[in-house]
Amino acid sequence: MTTFDFATETSRITSRPAVAMRAANTVFNFYRAWKNRRAFYRLGEMSDSELADIGLTRADLHVAIDVPFGRDPTAILREIASDRVETVEDIARKVA
Repeated sequence: MTTFDFATETSRITSRPAVAMRAANTVFNFYRAWKNRRAFYRLGEMSDSELADIGLTRADLHVAIDVPFGRDPTAILREIASDRVETVEDIARKVA
């Protein structure tokens, strides 16, 4: 066996786990996106007062649903709610 033969055989051996890991990550990411979408759709079943309790409006749901399937709409909602809380706190500081 020459050095070249050994090198090509070694690269094939080490690339197999990487391919398997990428396939596993793809399946996991698809499952996570599906699970987060289900949680997002449950938010749509809430009343407006329940959404207000967690810092969201019905319009926020319409904004977050426009993201592609691979992205997490609940992360968008988290950003919207935290921005709204920061804005309200800033206004309260200015008033006080």
